[in-house]
Amino acid sequence: MILSPQHVSAADRPNVLFIAVDDLNDWIGCLGGHPQTRSPNIDALAKRGVLFERAYCAAPACNPSRAALLTGIAPHKSGVYLNSQPWRPAMPRAVTLPQLFMKHGYHAWGCGKIFHGGFNDAASWEEYLPQHGDPKPDKTPVNGIRNTAHFDWGPIDDDKKAMSDHQMVDWAIGKLKGRHDKPFFLACGIFRPHLPWYVPQEYFDKHPLDDIALPTVKSDDLDDVPPAGRVMAKPEGDHRKVLEANQWKQAVQGYLASINFADEQVGRLLAALDASRYGDNTIIILWGDHGWHLGEKQHWRKFSLWEEADRAPLMLVAPGVTAPGGRCPRPVSFVDIYPTLADLCELPLEKGLDGVSLRPLLDDPSAAWDRPAITTHGRNNHAVRTQRWRYIRYSDGGEELYDHDADEFEWTNLAGDRRWAGELASLRKSIPTINAPNAPAAGGKKGSRDGAPD
Repeated sequence: MILSPQHVSAADRPNVLFIAVDDLNDWIGCLGGHPQTRSPNIDALAKRGVLFERAYCAAPACNPSRAALLTGIAPHKSGVYLNSQPWRPAMPRAVTLPQLFMKHGYHAWGCGKIFHGGFNDAASWEEYLPQHGDPKPDKTPVNGIRNTAHFDWGPIDDDKKAMSDHQMVDWAIGKLKGRHDKPFFLACGIFRPHLPWYVPQEYFDKHPLDDIALPTVKSDDLDDVPPAGRVMAKPEGDHRKVLEANQWKQAVQGYLASINFADEQVGRLLAALDASRYGDNTIIILWGDHGWHLGEKQHWRKFSLWEEADRAPLMLVAPGVTAPGGRCPRPVSFVDIYPTLADLCELPLEKGLDGVSLRPLLDDPSAAWDRPAITTHGRNNHAVRTQRWRYIRYSDGGEELYDHDADEFEWTNLAGDRRWAGELASLRKSIPTINAPNAPAAGGKKGSRDGAPD
């Protein structure tokens, strides 16, 4: 007999270990984004369950991406498009993912960066340990690029135990060592590889500067991009500064070093889970909130509708459901995480969610799937990603179309090619028809790309 969710006791439900890694793109071994990355622990986790090879954020910025993932409500519905917009006033009645678990008999604990910056939600947690500051080099900027806030990278002499991420993981490990009277939803946010890329020297030493491989780029890549896309890329901003300072290799080194540091923290957390009494009955999910450019399309950071900014890691291990070694090629969205975890734990869903459960793809990673992933950056700027195509439409009507079967780096915009008019017309149907007004920005700031720390 299969019991309905309301008849399943909390004690019979699995725990959830919810791992968020900030600003992590596809530069992990299991996704093959960079040949020199060192991510053995994340790669090992991917082999334990299902790795989603084409997972996309709802928005390529921390705040709107996390708000969408944790509420299940897409940016074009909520109006939360940017880092500067507090999400809770825009969605006062939304039941967040940890709230859903608390509502149905779980402990809900969090540490580190789960919601964005100053927009944590006290009502979402039974206990929460906020991230704190990290050690810095004696003199900054290390890279010589001035007036760029935390756009900097370089080694520090401090012990890794002084890093906030190490301490957040210590706190989460403490929870895994305890005895608990009911199941738990334990969220651990790891801040690196978010800027600044200051991590201990040992992680830089693993990536010798002389050996660093730069991303594969095309010097005229923006020539066939519409004006709105070129404005989004800002080639005269970070990219020009990096080139003028001769810091491209150093930046890649800093990002790889930060990934390796973050991966080590993931490994510590997973080892603690495996050694605990909860290892056999805990769902593990790891996700990155969005991708990151390191010079592709003459762009840095996230804040774009191209593959580099929109694709991010997503992997899930569910005891009794997933088989080891699963790789799913279907496009999925991070708004699907909320209904998926609710489904796996047999919790009744809230109304008005924009995602769907990925359970069919966990059961069979090659199952048929006809839903595209939608990414939104700013009001009425959207990307549609199918297994083969990326289609972008900006608020001014500018369009881009890329065929990933032939063009994995999105170098050739086919939007003006009549041969693909039928495909273009089909993809246009997936563009959201609702574009909610911009949610108010914090402190009366203009809702710009950088209206709040990224």
